[in-house]
Amino acid sequence: MVHVPRFTIGFLHPKHWPLWFALGLMWLLLWLPYPVLMKLGEGVGWLLMKTMKSRVKVTRRNLELCFPDMPKDEREALVKQNFKETGKAAFETFIGWWWPDWRARPLCHFTGKEHIQAILDQGKGVLLLSGHFLSLEMIARTFGFHCPAVGFYRPNDNEIMEYFQYHGRVRSNRYLIGKRDVRTMINALNEKEVCFYLPDQDYGRNKAEFVPFFAVKETATTTGTLLFAGSANCETVPIHCYRLPGYQGYRVDALPAFENFPSGDAKADVTRVNQWLEQGILAHPEQYMWLHRRFKTRPNPDDPSLY
Repeated sequence: MVHVPRFTIGFLHPKHWPLWFALGLMWLLLWLPYPVLMKLGEGVGWLLMKTMKSRVKVTRRNLELCFPDMPKDEREALVKQNFKETGKAAFETFIGWWWPDWRARPLCHFTGKEHIQAILDQGKGVLLLSGHFLSLEMIARTFGFHCPAVGFYRPNDNEIMEYFQYHGRVRSNRYLIGKRDVRTMINALNEKEVCFYLPDQDYGRNKAEFVPFFAVKETATTTGTLLFAGSANCETVPIHCYRLPGYQGYRVDALPAFENFPSGDAKADVTRVNQWLEQGILAHPEQYMWLHRRFKTRPNPDDPSLY
């Protein structure tokens, strides 16, 4: 059963007033023009880089591991740009959740719907693969305008933020499924839903294969993709997504479905998933979420940490 957060009187308790103040300030800021918000986001990113030293270190290390042949000064410039893009995401989250359609829709550009529609016309669901790109909240809004989908997500620990997160993400989409509710996700696919799934973080060694991701030859990569693709009557469609230059908004490109997927060879299949993700990242490496410890799980538990 899908849990839908409801507003409760407890949200108004004085202990929540600082959060309400911050949310109110953000609501006021969102009336500013989009280019101004993105410029403010760059400033927030600069501030984050000055204060979140551990995250800067992780970002720098991830780029070093993935692109060892990149000149050091070029990598450092990429780190700085990545934090500017991260700051933009702070505003994009609430743009995606709160902006009315008449403001959001002109920023949302979508191609490849025919690949999804062809699968739906066959009476199948669509397992939609995306990655942790920094503009993900606006990517979901963009997708929803053209093909309302179901999200597989991690509920927020804060009940007020969970309320806004859930209802914001379904503003142009269908509903959300908690990340531990695998059975409901499979049922949704069998019911011919289009379901978002993000397979690109380190979820530990359980149900994972160690395959290449950029220059890291043994990267823990979830086989959850294969579980969903193999358990439901569905096809797997990857997407590429990114911010457009010149404050033009966001673009989502749905690609043709993976053929013969899953193939029965788990390592080959998740390698294929990583190769698709690499293509999307290389198009705009500054827009990927590099601040997570993507390579924390090693093939052997006794191996030294890469961080």
